[in-house]
Amino acid sequence: MASKASSSASQTQTLSSTSDQRVSLTLAFLKELGMDRHVPQIFDTSGIYSNLFGSFLKVNDIKRGRISCTIAIKPPIANFYGTLHGGSVASFVESLSTACARTVIAEDKELFLGEINMSYLSAAPINAEVQAEASVVKSGRYVTMIALEFKLKKTGNLTCVAHTTFYNFPERFWRATGNQFDQEKYSGKEHTLDEITYMNVKWGCLHEILA
Repeated sequence: MASKASSSASQTQTLSSTSDQRVSLTLAFLKELGMDRHVPQIFDTSGIYSNLFGSFLKVNDIKRGRISCTIAIKPPIANFYGTLHGGSVASFVESLSTACARTVIAEDKELFLGEINMSYLSAAPINAEVQAEASVVKSGRYVTMIALEFKLKKTGNLTCVAHTTFYNFPERFWRATGNQFDQEKYSGKEHTLDEITYMNVKWGCLHEILA
C-alpha cells in the first residue's frame, strides 16, 4: 500500500511539474507576441484598425458586384514567421466583402455579417503583394453572399479563399423586430442592438427575413 501511495504521489508531482513547464512556455510565447505591453495613445481611438488595414490596400477596380484590390504585405500586418497574419487576412475578408456587398445593396439597408468561412492555402511573405478579388455570388431580397480569392501577385498562387454571408434588410425592420423581441422574450434585460439582432435570428425570426 505504501508503495502504491508513493507511486501515485510521484506521478502527481511529475504531472504538476510538466503542467508548470507548459504554462511557463505558453506565457513566454504570449509575452513574445506582445501580451501586457502598453498600447500607445494613438491607437486608443475608434476606427484605428480600419485606417491601419486600409493603408495597405490599393483599389484596382470597382464595379457593381465586384472589387479588385492589391494588398501590400508589411510588418504591421505580418505574424511571427514573417508572413501575412491570419487575423489580418480575416480583417481584409470582412472589409472587402462588406464593400463588395455595398455595390449591390442600397444604403438604406443595414448589413449584418452572418457567416464567414476561410481556407488558408499558402503563406504571403513580407514585401510581397497579394491580389484580392471579391465578387457577389448571390444577392437576394435579404441575403447577399460574397466569394473572395487572395493570390500572390508575382506567382498567381492562391493564399486564401473565403466566403461570407450577409443579412441585409431595412433599418425599420430590424428595429421593429428587435423591440418586439426585447419586450416579449427578454423583458427586464438590457441588450445591445447586435445582441438583439442575433437573438432574433437564433430564436426563429430568420424565417420572417427570408420569406
